[in-house]
Amino acid sequence: MYTKIKEKFWPQILIIYTRYALGCTFVFASIIKIKGKRFTFESGELNPINSAWHFFETLYQSGLYWKFIGIAQLLAGFLLVTQRYSKLGALINLPIITNIFVITLSYYFAFTPVITGLMLLANLLLLFWDWNELKILLNLPPTLNSKKRIENDKLWEIIGFILFLFTLIYRIIKDNYDIMFWFVICFLIGIIGLFIGFKRKKLYNA
Repeated sequence: MYTKIKEKFWPQILIIYTRYALGCTFVFASIIKIKGKRFTFESGELNPINSAWHFFETLYQSGLYWKFIGIAQLLAGFLLVTQRYSKLGALINLPIITNIFVITLSYYFAFTPVITGLMLLANLLLLFWDWNELKILLNLPPTLNSKKRIENDKLWEIIGFILFLFTLIYRIIKDNYDIMFWFVICFLIGIIGLFIGFKRKKLYNA
């Protein structure tokens, strides 16, 4: 049943777009750190030492470590949206999103742990999807998937590159966290890709 589900069109689309969503989110969040700017709108220096804002201010003031976090997020996000290297991206992203989830549990973030928890589950889903090949990491014989599948179409690599490039340029230009314009453009790119992918469906055994 696991193999049959992986050959279906819509489950493959779900995985492709989960990679896009996670990857673009981390690319979006990474650039502000790489640029050496605060994650928040203002300094959290005067907030209580056990508050989330003071914690973020401490990370920001670390300088090199703050940029290192951004570079790690950028790398993981880029690998995820490429599709071709998404397995490596999901592996790199696992400790990052796990760490973020634990942080949101450790400080008061209202309903943010729900969002980060869902992101962690999404990353685990990606690893489970590629388990047939990833199990080689545990010295288990890998099971190679059929090459003739929707998710192996070059189209998704192109869409991923466009999403990455747009997000990268947008965040380099814009420092604010008004994400609506960015989200709408990414959504439209995704819809166009989905339309083209559905038209190409007949080329695959899905």
